[in-house]
Amino acid sequence: MIVNIALLTVTDTRTIDNDKSGAILVKKIKEADHNLIDRKICKDNKEDIILILKEWLKNNDVDVIITTGGTGLTGRDITPEALNEIADKHIPGFGEIFRYISLKTIGTSSIQSRACAVLANGKYVFALPGSSGGVTDAWDKILRYQLDIKNKPCNFIELLPRLKEK
Repeated sequence: MIVNIALLTVTDTRTIDNDKSGAILVKKIKEADHNLIDRKICKDNKEDIILILKEWLKNNDVDVIITTGGTGLTGRDITPEALNEIADKHIPGFGEIFRYISLKTIGTSSIQSRACAVLANGKYVFALPGSSGGVTDAWDKILRYQLDIKNKPCNFIELLPRLKEK
């Protein structure tokens, strides 16, 4: 099954031309035969992030939203707070597994990541770090499997039709 993905890079310093993490995700999305529906860059501003997320949450062509950047501990890192504003449910296991995987790559520095995921309006929203290593780990070790309908025993995609159930 082809998944339609929107990609947002949250940064005060990057542009489309030098957004390495975004470029890595674009490549990996295409390699997985998914569709990149939209790609944007915005500053570390909670209101701007929420505005873009809400726009994509209304778009019936978007199944999954991935953000990169703004998940650290500094005062400007506010992507998880933006996700809290739009969340219907949190997916705590995503951040836990991400930090576990990162522990093997960057050691105890993984504790500084606030990577997270939520469900919002029947869509998955993932907040990944802005580092190229972080997005690579998240995609290669979690998302590529969970966004693949063939992954067993279960995956996020098989649940898509049921996410809006009441």
